[in-house]
Amino acid sequence: MPFLLSKRALKKKVTAATAKQRMLKLLVCSDAPEQALRYYGFQRIAGVDEVGRGALFGPVVAAAVILPECVDELASAGLKDSKQLTREEREGLDLQIRAMALAISVAEVDAETIDRVNIYQASRMAMLAAVRGLTMEPDHLLIDAMRLDHPCRQTKLIYGDALSLSIAAASVVAKVHRDALMRQLDTLHPGYGLASHKGYATPAHRRALAEIGPCALHRRSFAPVRGVDPDAEMDEISAELLFEDADLEGAEWG
Repeated sequence: MPFLLSKRALKKKVTAATAKQRMLKLLVCSDAPEQALRYYGFQRIAGVDEVGRGALFGPVVAAAVILPECVDELASAGLKDSKQLTREEREGLDLQIRAMALAISVAEVDAETIDRVNIYQASRMAMLAAVRGLTMEPDHLLIDAMRLDHPCRQTKLIYGDALSLSIAAASVVAKVHRDALMRQLDTLHPGYGLASHKGYATPAHRRALAEIGPCALHRRSFAPVRGVDPDAEMDEISAELLFEDADLEGAEWG
């Protein structure tokens, strides 16, 4: 009986974020979604994804990537959702993606805009800007769990960054871009540890917020920032996405 009770207690300690991470690791990232679209005649398929939704600091960043039909090199290199990769793996894959992609575009939406329109809408704005920035016009968009106000045909793919190589490529490009930006901003806004946690809601970041307060690039509509900035307005969508994304997207801080 004590053994059974201890197993039950352990099961209760598995958070929803941890369970989601475990499930995502079981998914196979491939070009199956792209091949299905090519069967129907689509050729210039853009994978679109964003990073930084759950961060307390800085912009949300989106990327759009159009890959060639043959992506065996990326598949064999282990391309998948950027949250499941180490920094070294992401940066190596970023170079490979940039070397072989037909078109790549990266876009940012800043913290002030996030606070004004909410993080969900800001993410959509960043994705749309990334698509519009492509040097090659796509004929289909593969998007991770969203639809955009764009005339191009679209497929909203749940857990797309764990299933589609094009979306995973966009995820990697966006995260490498944003992580590099956070390391740069760490020198301009010292004391928060941005180079380490990339602006996510780690205990160290929360302690720094409590000690020195937020700076101009913090998202004041997010609960941990608002807690030390009473004049800020709370955004319910921001709060929901913070707790949905912070554990997953920020799980690997390097």
